[in-house]
Amino acid sequence: MRTALFGGTFDPPHLGHIGIARAAADAFGLDTVLFAPSGRQPLKVNGDVTPFGDRLAMTALACASDSRFAPSTLDAPRADGEPNYTVDTLEALQREMSGATLFNLVGADSFLSLPRWREPNRLIELAEWIVVSRPGYPLDDLTSLTLTSAQRARVHLLETVHYDIAATDLRERLHGGDSCTDLLPPSIATYIQSHRLYR
Repeated sequence: MRTALFGGTFDPPHLGHIGIARAAADAFGLDTVLFAPSGRQPLKVNGDVTPFGDRLAMTALACASDSRFAPSTLDAPRADGEPNYTVDTLEALQREMSGATLFNLVGADSFLSLPRWREPNRLIELAEWIVVSRPGYPLDDLTSLTLTSAQRARVHLLETVHYDIAATDLRERLHGGDSCTDLLPPSIATYIQSHRLYR
């Protein structure tokens, strides 16, 4: 079993997320991509996030587009209110899926901040990494990270995907009354409208 954790705020999940997950699943023969909305991201200080229940519901709608996708509550808000750390999530996933080959799917911008994550060396031990190109973050920049040759062998680059969708801009458009049907699956656009989110 080849499983990728795809974490993020997913506020809201959009066509870019779906495209990235599908490209990664195709390129690396993934059996499952777990879309795991984060309860509280430690590197994002802005606490103004759509409630977890709504983000999880929208994530489930996004996952309906591909049988390899599944929503996950692995990164649900913690009872103690502490941030969700990827190292804890991957350790939990490793316990839950012993024997699976685990991947962590991230954008190049996130991966470049890896030295600021909790236990970065442990993170690369726990999973192989699929790093997706992002506008303004060429994958050549990854050479700036200090990785051993063994660590570098666990980092795989995905350069075939180019989605320039900024969640902040998307939310601003939604706030202004735009249904954003060019960036959202119809089911998610309908959910946002019926639950009056981002208004």
